[in-house]
Amino acid sequence: MKKRALVSVSDKSGLVPFIERLVKQDVEIISTGGTKKKLEEAGVPCLGIEEVTGFPEMMDGRVKTLHPAIHGGLLGVRANEGHMNALKEHGIGLIDYVIVNLYPFQETIENPEKTFDDAIENIDIGGPSMIRSAAKNHESVAVIVDSADYDTVADELEASEGEISGVLRLKLAAKAFRHTAAYDALIGEYLTRKVGEEAPEKLTVTYNRKQMLRYGENPHQQAAFYERPLGNPASISRATQLHGKELSYNNINDADAALAVVRDFTEPAVAAIKHMNPCGVGMGQSVYDAYMKAYNADPTSIFGGIIASNREIDGETAEEMKKIFLEIIVAPSFTDEALAILQEKKNLRLLTVDFDNSKPSERRVTSVAGGALMQETDTLSYEDVETTIPTDRKPSDRELEQMKLAWKVVKHVKSNAIVLAKDDMTVGVGAGQMNRVGAAKIALEQAGELAKGAVMASDAFFPMSDTVEAAAKAGVTCIIQPGGSKRDQESIDMANEYGIAMVMTGVRHFKH
Repeated sequence: MKKRALVSVSDKSGLVPFIERLVKQDVEIISTGGTKKKLEEAGVPCLGIEEVTGFPEMMDGRVKTLHPAIHGGLLGVRANEGHMNALKEHGIGLIDYVIVNLYPFQETIENPEKTFDDAIENIDIGGPSMIRSAAKNHESVAVIVDSADYDTVADELEASEGEISGVLRLKLAAKAFRHTAAYDALIGEYLTRKVGEEAPEKLTVTYNRKQMLRYGENPHQQAAFYERPLGNPASISRATQLHGKELSYNNINDADAALAVVRDFTEPAVAAIKHMNPCGVGMGQSVYDAYMKAYNADPTSIFGGIIASNREIDGETAEEMKKIFLEIIVAPSFTDEALAILQEKKNLRLLTVDFDNSKPSERRVTSVAGGALMQETDTLSYEDVETTIPTDRKPSDRELEQMKLAWKVVKHVKSNAIVLAKDDMTVGVGAGQMNRVGAAKIALEQAGELAKGAVMASDAFFPMSDTVEAAAKAGVTCIIQPGGSKRDQESIDMANEYGIAMVMTGVRHFKH
């Protein structure tokens, strides 16, 4: 019996050569709408769907493949005598191949000129139904949803006299269900956002594999990098790599952390990251000025680090960056001169991201054993909070500017976190300690003499006055912290004793 293929695709790339190879294997082609037109223009003979169903396409194409003549041919189990008798009784022919991909829903909702009604019209109904029917009956039907599989299928058909192995059919079926699941997840996410649901009873997210990675955090761990549809353009997943080695798992994590820091600044800013923590952050009148401050904040730790800038990298800055070993530089763009300079370093990864079209940060989903946690990204800024100044001394305008810098940075440091800032740059960072005074001691020791006249930011309140005392003895003049401890007054009294100004934000910035 002559085999038949049902073809209906939105993405027609590579389609014609593949279908021509099927026709050479004596496969009869059934097609719909624009796909049929495309094949006929290429000289490929095919039947229209209405010739199989005996029913015309209707409702602007909404109803065309939802018919027993189609789904009977897809779902009929060849080894089931009852199925075969039913098909024969009703004059339904078998369908052996389904080549279907779905309406471009993602492309539609990404287009700002498209309306909500456009999005709804691009929710495919018949396509997923055919794919699922074929995939369910994969013992008899091969379902192809990805043009990357066209050659694999055609090669096997040609090598095995018109047959496809059960192994390949099962593999294609698994991909088909992933395909429809991802499609439905995206539709569900879009409509959930539309109705403003904060924590839906079902959380279904989908990602597209961007690349396989050599390994994960360590060489014995397998890993891959996935991109979220509709994700933030100003993100590593949407970055363009201009030069250098392939990104690693740790590179991606660190670059993501670096971008998160500089996105918080409106003035030129540069952040250096090591192991997910800022080791130096600087802001200035120019990108060169900001980079030099980030470098001087910790010339030791920046070695082998990841750099992010929220401004274009110019030649002068590139010359300085070239002097040390860096893993990655991420920026909105690089001048031709800067590129020429930095590309002399063979392995240095240079990435650009689209800062101009940055979207509000999406919710973060973090896996835990047996489940997941979801939360909003911490985007709270100094301007979003109501501050109080409980100390006798008030900060000067200059001190307040430095406190804002330190408060922006401490949000991105692993808790317990302390950041010292001075002269538009960080001078000490204490990260990931089990107690707050321990984090302060690390930051103060790193700052050394630069602690004199510096400001301090804490990601959470002081449970006792020891951190304030340590800061005061090192020469810190101002502290910004959330407040809210039962023992706040002890810290306030200690600040007053040393003439330190203290600002309380009422907001903590834990980062685990």
